[in-house]
Amino acid sequence: MAWKRRRSAAAPQYDPAFTDGALSEACQDIAAGRWQGPRDLLAAGAAHDWDRRTHRIRLLANAAADKRVVEAWQASEPHSLDAVVLRADTEVMRMFAVARGGTIPARELLDHTARICLRACEAAPADPHPWLSLITLARLYEGGHASMGRWWQELRVRDPYHREGHHQGLRYMSARWHGSHGQAYNFARDSAAAAPPGSALAVLPQVARAEQFRHRVEAEGRAGLDLLHHWSGDAARWDLRTTMERWLAARTVPAAQDVADLNCLAHGLVHAGMLPEAAHVFGLLDGRATRVPWSYTGDAEEQYVRWRERAAAAVARTPGTR
Repeated sequence: MAWKRRRSAAAPQYDPAFTDGALSEACQDIAAGRWQGPRDLLAAGAAHDWDRRTHRIRLLANAAADKRVVEAWQASEPHSLDAVVLRADTEVMRMFAVARGGTIPARELLDHTARICLRACEAAPADPHPWLSLITLARLYEGGHASMGRWWQELRVRDPYHREGHHQGLRYMSARWHGSHGQAYNFARDSAAAAPPGSALAVLPQVARAEQFRHRVEAEGRAGLDLLHHWSGDAARWDLRTTMERWLAARTVPAAQDVADLNCLAHGLVHAGMLPEAAHVFGLLDGRATRVPWSYTGDAEEQYVRWRERAAAAVARTPGTR
């Protein structure tokens, strides 16, 4: 009989639902071929809680991408707006699944997916998510999409500080896709500065820095980078201090994707040598980890555990930081 290896109590916890138990159950329903769980989950969501709705739809769409569950839901309930919106995002996730296989989908497939998303926009005019689906899809077009600017404005009319929308916009503007490192940083800093205090958009400069590191390592190799300056230069530290002040110091209510944003902030802090501040963020995470961006600088789990221990040790050595 094979015994399961017991995980250490200190091992990080990886939960793509970020402790949203109802979302985890709905994803399990999709895996079993049932659409009723996702229907009930989306119907029960608070009106205009776009942050949590977006997190739920995107994870459900990822779970449904290799199945026909959403199509079955639409066939059973053709007037369900939630089914229409989830179907659109599922089609986008299918396009990205093809791209991850090494081949960008043909233009006609992308256009077909865009039309499905636009129909969702028409069916659910108040919902920002179909516009998010389009913004995400736009990355896969060679040279970008001519309607990206309009899609971006439509999203922001419905939710000007849409967390996932800004993250997708940042990716679109990055050197990996249709912009440059400079454009990505400008977008990140401008978006962070425009967001109200307590908004997780303040972490966008850290996302831009991590994505630049990943892209340059892939393009140039680690030997071609000034690693110390990249993570701990004056600009990096200024961005990190600003994020701590504008987000964490003013944060009142946890958001649906805080786990991802806190991991990104902790990663930036430890590599900038700001270990006492990182210890505070690790405390907020309480062992909840994400693979990204830790995997950009080594083995994700080893990196998380090692830096968490170093941050805790730094606090123990520094009087007045506990």
